[in-house]
Amino acid sequence: MEAGEQPLAETVRRAAAEARRLAAAAEPGPGVADRLPFAMLARFDAEIRGALERDPRIEDERDRVLVLAVRLGEAPAEEAGTVEAARAGVIDAVDYLEQAVLRFGIVSRQGARAGGGTAGSPVAKRA
Repeated sequence: MEAGEQPLAETVRRAAAEARRLAAAAEPGPGVADRLPFAMLARFDAEIRGALERDPRIEDERDRVLVLAVRLGEAPAEEAGTVEAARAGVIDAVDYLEQAVLRFGIVSRQGARAGGGTAGSPVAKRA
């Protein structure tokens, strides 16, 4: 963790890494489109989302991960190029979500009570 960052920043980084691993390992098939999006965001939703002040930019990026994870789950398994493009898209979306939280995220009172940092302060140090 860089100087000036809240403890929540490291949690954001771990959640994003976990989501990227899930996307990299996912293979399209029956039920994947139903399970994958929420599995990818499980840690984000459980440990981060409530610890942040609401920000539509962050919510938009979260929604984008959901949509692209569904696309990956529904990609025709026999079309490797389509699957890899869908996989790359969802991994990019996770990257954007991570950056949105680190750039725009403000620790909420709930997040401060949970040890995520000081309420009202940025999740990550701003340059």
